Amino acid sequence: MTCHKACEAVEYMKKNLTSVHPMWLEPLEVPGGDRQSPIDISVRKSVFDPNLKPLVAQYDPRTCQQIWNNGYSFLVEYDDTTDKSTLRGGPLEDQFRLCQFHFHWGENNDWGSEHTVDRNLYPAELHLVHWNADKYALFEEAVMEENGLAVIGVFLKVGKTHEGLQKLVDALPAGSVVEFTKFDPSCLLPESINEYWTYAGSLTTPPLTEAVTWIIMKQPIEVSHNQLAVFRSLLFTSAEEGVQKSMVNNFRFQQPLKDRTIRSSFTPFL
Repeated sequence: MTCHKACEAVEYMKKNLTSVHPMWLEPLEVPGGDRQSPIDISVRKSVFDPNLKPLVAQYDPRTCQQIWNNGYSFLVEYDDTTDKSTLRGGPLEDQFRLCQFHFHWGENNDWGSEHTVDRNLYPAELHLVHWNADKYALFEEAVMEENGLAVIGVFLKVGKTHEGLQKLVDALPAGSVVEFTKFDPSCLLPESINEYWTYAGSLTTPPLTEAVTWIIMKQPIEVSHNQLAVFRSLLFTSAEEGVQKSMVNNFRFQQPLKDRTIRSSFTPFL
């Protein structure tokens, strides 16, 4: 945001929200609660770790299966029964399989991301969700266990049209599920995937389990205002009111860092 001080950005967003997604209208029970996500990433307080490895994301577009509107976001789901689409390296000791990716976004371009960098908000954030196939047999098991998930977070900023994202935007479902195949999610990653922050956290949607190694890309990707407008045109049926509403502000508010350390793969500029 350019018209507000960075330190005031999150509070400004909270005060100016016209609506909050129904998922967050009631307090949710948090298991554990010491490693919850999302958080603010303070660049100066992050710790450079020279032992962090390059990330290796190997995705097979043929494993892409469908887009699913789950009422909170839309999920692009992948066949995760084999090691055809995987993530390794970085802070990870094991190999993780891609299960799905989804986005979080706001009602306008002033906010929408779940994580922030020095309290600066982005209009949207991409999450690529992987599970530890070396330790666990199924995603449903990994999501409940230590070191079960690895999620890559990518910030979206407004700029030029993103050609890779446009293929997805054109296919967004009016209904609940549509077939969507041969999509390579690596096109949604920034050019430099080896500059990132990492920390131990949780899912940002129920069950909020603290099973996630977060890998947040330093470099955002550019998307157009019109592409984000299509996200905001999606609808969901509110269970409370039984009417269709715009799917916006589908993010969780930030959580305390507590005693966690945010590591960086690069030397922060001081």
